[in-house]
Amino acid sequence: MSSLQDFTRPECQKATGFEGCAPLISLKGITKRFGKVVANNNISLDLYPGRIKALLGENGAGKSTLMSMLAGRFRPDEGYIEVDGERMDFANSKDAIKAGVGMVYQHFMLVDTMTVAQNVLLGQEGGFFVNPKEMEERVRKLADDYELEIDPSAKVSTLSMGEKQRVEILKLLYRESRVLIFDEPTAVLTPREAFRLFEALWAMTRQGKSVVFISHKLEEVMAIADEVAILRRGNIDAEVPRDKITSKGDLARRMVGKEIILEVNKEEIEPGEKVLEVRNMTGIGLRDINLHVCKGEVVAIVGVAGNGQQELVEGVCGMRKPPKDTIFIMGKPWRKFFAEMTWNNSMSYIPEDRLDLATARNLDLVDNLLLSTRQGFTAGPFLKHDHAAKVAEELVEEYDVRPGRIRALAWQLSGGNLQKMVLARELYRQPHLIVAEQPTQGLDISATEEVWNRLLKAREIAGVLLITGDLGEALQLADRVAVMYCGQIMDEFSVKDKAKVESIGLLMAGVRE
Repeated sequence: MSSLQDFTRPECQKATGFEGCAPLISLKGITKRFGKVVANNNISLDLYPGRIKALLGENGAGKSTLMSMLAGRFRPDEGYIEVDGERMDFANSKDAIKAGVGMVYQHFMLVDTMTVAQNVLLGQEGGFFVNPKEMEERVRKLADDYELEIDPSAKVSTLSMGEKQRVEILKLLYRESRVLIFDEPTAVLTPREAFRLFEALWAMTRQGKSVVFISHKLEEVMAIADEVAILRRGNIDAEVPRDKITSKGDLARRMVGKEIILEVNKEEIEPGEKVLEVRNMTGIGLRDINLHVCKGEVVAIVGVAGNGQQELVEGVCGMRKPPKDTIFIMGKPWRKFFAEMTWNNSMSYIPEDRLDLATARNLDLVDNLLLSTRQGFTAGPFLKHDHAAKVAEELVEEYDVRPGRIRALAWQLSGGNLQKMVLARELYRQPHLIVAEQPTQGLDISATEEVWNRLLKAREIAGVLLITGDLGEALQLADRVAVMYCGQIMDEFSVKDKAKVESIGLLMAGVRE
């Protein structure tokens, strides 16, 4: 989770003694194609011990594809990977792990009913012939070595998102991974958990590990990277030492090729009528929720993932049945609203899960447009598919959805480009209430600025309920912020209340001052 915290690396945390070392891993002329799309084009990259390399690029630049090849999930069409100077062929992720390469994904792969120690040793040779006490002692020592604060005997189901991430990291360290890849690792973390993660990364580099850090959060990259590799349209555009980058603006310009300062001019709009009201709602995993959103304003829900945000969204958007007379949308009780809901001038939902909830992965962009707008393209029993295709083309051009082909399937788009298509579709419906769930997660700085501006413009006709894990985003866009913890709203306040804003981190951890 992004925050206003200072993440700068202290001098005592810096890795020393690795100058002049040969690279642990070298990527040589790596090319990967998907049909006609060249995702990576002749990329060469070296990863050195004791260093953190940040990988930056716009959505669709090829970052995830490149790292998926290094982690053994894809095989390159051309080029090869060297480990300690020796050419290797990774047929699968098991081969990559055996060679010392591990990746921590955003979605954790843990067994909730097992302890931390059991998860770390799961699948390891002889792992379950070790008695529980020795198992926990091994994991405790490993965690101490890398400054990963965790109780090895705790059940995974009781852990926070930050603690679960530490278990995933320990799994790789136990397998003696020397190169660790982190893909948007702070998306589900509180500011304090994010800083603890960085301390762990610094500890890894001091012990000779190499870290690849993929993020769109430039303040984090500025704080922890030793060097930055910038991908643009499948090519390495530049590799820059961190000390040559003068500011976040300089880094953004190198990444997208133009000056971008991630700030928006939020003009004040007089709030209109209520478009959403939640009254005294207890049920569906929530406790005593009171909340309202008016036309012309943005209300942000912040909190660590798993504290009731999902249940609230599903209740408002019709995926869970709330208790009677607790949710009112555009002045109508929940049941009446959904019984009479129209395709336009109503409610739009922009889900966090772009590929399996917001879109149908095996349909093209025209059919994905029609998923929530079909009624707008019908004449009696007939569907005006040609008209839908024309609108899809216009939206693809207006929102710069790459690769720019309306017949591309949803799964073929990068996460960021898919999100732009979902946003284009939902705003095309001219909604009066917008529920936007993590709308810029995984988007590059240029696309994020565009989404922010479009959501703010939408206030002219709509109210926006924004669910976000990025405090910077909440404070930039919102008029009011509500902090959720364990299914309840800890506090709600104006973003202009500086004292309350300072307390957000504590509120997210369940602490009221």
